[in-house]
Amino acid sequence: MPLIEIETEIKADIKTCFDLARNIDSHQESLKHSNEKAIAGKISGLIELGEWVSWEAKHLGFVQHLTSKITEFDSPNYFVDEMVFGAFKSFRHEHIFRESENETIMIDKFNFESPYGIFGKLANWLFLKRYMSKLLKTRSQFLKEKAESI
Repeated sequence: MPLIEIETEIKADIKTCFDLARNIDSHQESLKHSNEKAIAGKISGLIELGEWVSWEAKHLGFVQHLTSKITEFDSPNYFVDEMVFGAFKSFRHEHIFRESENETIMIDKFNFESPYGIFGKLANWLFLKRYMSKLLKTRSQFLKEKAESI
C-alpha cells in the first residue's frame, strides 16, 4: 500500500491550520483546477467526526466520484478521513498538526490501495503515486498561503 507523507511548516496558529484543513469550502478552492466540488453530505463549512462528504472532480481526464468520512478527530491536533466509495480500493488520510515555535507543522499521511491487483500496482508505480503527491502538495501550499494571510 503506497504511503505519501508531506510536511508543511505554516506561520500560523494550530487552530487556524486545523480548521482550514477540514473546511469544505477551502478544500474546493484549493483544488479548483480539477473542478472539485462537494455534491452530497457535508457540502460547506467545517466537517466534524462522523460526517461525510461526496466529491465530484476531474482527475486524469475522467470525472471521478468519491465519498469520504471523518473517522477520527482530536481538535486541533488530528483528524482522519477515509474513503467509503470511490476509484481507490481504499484510502486513509491522516491530518496531523503540531505547534512548534510560532508556527504549525502540518503533516499529511496518505495511504492508498489501488484496485485491479497487479495492474493497480503498476499504475501506482507508473503515475498514480506521483499524481497524488502533486495533488496533496498543491493543497498543502494553498492551506499554508491562506493560513499565513489570516
